[in-house]
Amino acid sequence: MVFSNNDEGLINKKLPKELLLRMLFSLLLNFTWSNPECTKYVHSIGLDSFCNVAWNILALDGSNWQRIDLFNFQTDVEGRVVENISKRCGGFLRKLSLRGCIGVGDSSLKTFAQNCRNIEHLNLNGCTKITDSTCYSLSRFCSKLKHLDLTSCVSITNSSLKGISEGCRNLEYLNLSWCDQITKDGIEALVRGCRGLKALLLRGCTQLEDEALKHIQNYCHELVSLNFQSCSRITDEGVVQICRGCHRLQALCLSGCSNLTDASLTALALNCPRLQILEAARCSHLTDAGFTLLARNCHDLEKMDLEECILITDSTLVQLSVHCPKLQALVPFPLVCTQLPISCTHYQPFLIFFFTLQKYLTPIYLFVSSTRTHQVQPGRHFLASKAVVVFCLLSCIHIYILDNLTVGVAYIFFSLFF
Repeated sequence: MVFSNNDEGLINKKLPKELLLRMLFSLLLNFTWSNPECTKYVHSIGLDSFCNVAWNILALDGSNWQRIDLFNFQTDVEGRVVENISKRCGGFLRKLSLRGCIGVGDSSLKTFAQNCRNIEHLNLNGCTKITDSTCYSLSRFCSKLKHLDLTSCVSITNSSLKGISEGCRNLEYLNLSWCDQITKDGIEALVRGCRGLKALLLRGCTQLEDEALKHIQNYCHELVSLNFQSCSRITDEGVVQICRGCHRLQALCLSGCSNLTDASLTALALNCPRLQILEAARCSHLTDAGFTLLARNCHDLEKMDLEECILITDSTLVQLSVHCPKLQALVPFPLVCTQLPISCTHYQPFLIFFFTLQKYLTPIYLFVSSTRTHQVQPGRHFLASKAVVVFCLLSCIHIYILDNLTVGVAYIFFSLFF
């Protein structure tokens, strides 16, 4: 069958756009266009003309451009590119990433906001030229916005948050990392309007204090993820407030909040049983007591970062291994343990293997001990854990350092049965 010009219009009318796109992509992938035989065949049935016309129509149809990511072209993207995209896509566009597009400014994003009012996901990470004016435009025209990333948009101030809270009340995810002009007043304005927030990232917002956390606790009870990395003014008081109001919390980053103590871990343990990820690097006042309580109450923990928590010992590792069976990643490097005096920086693979062995061997050892004596005597748990730690350490030394698997396995069996 040979296609005529009239057939082209008929095909475009009868077939859905999705199917036409699949046909065109299939041709691009499966035909060897440099092969004269293939080219001759395509021309003989009139398909080359169809492809040229149909592809042009589909490529310029805004309904086919609902998701756009310009990260790979960030150095070439200027304001006019964003304006043209917005005019072409209009209300069809749902997701746009301009991450790293430093040439995009307020005027082009104002045009974008006016034309793409159904946008739900917008990534402006690293768009350093934008100011509060962009947030005003988003607030005025983009009421359906759910996900907004303003990372490193250093000109953003509290005024932006006030505008967002008034016009973008459906917001669920907001990243304000390294927007260091944000204060407690901006956070208060934000959470009063955006009470459905599920993720709020505030890394590097160094002006935030405990009062900002109190505002979050009062209004955002749906929060699942919070990040306060390097917010050095935050203390236990603020973390306790967050824990009391955000019981659904699953991921919390407190790395670099050097004023925190075990009081914060206690609040987490008693109020946030769903916690899965805890990052507490450089929180040097945290001790075994706090992590023990956390491990015994938060059994869903999957990932922890305890780098430079210099007061914890192997006791914390034992408690985590016994009470947190879902734990998959533990970052205790570099670690200074009073009971485990090893420079861990050079032995990261070794310690990961050591922790994994200890995690599974401690319950086995306790079971063996209890079957022999019919009852685990007071203090037996502690002694058993210590024994497994010591013998697993010896086995790992032989397996990883001396490359002697036989001796390593022998040590493990000795720890279990003697």
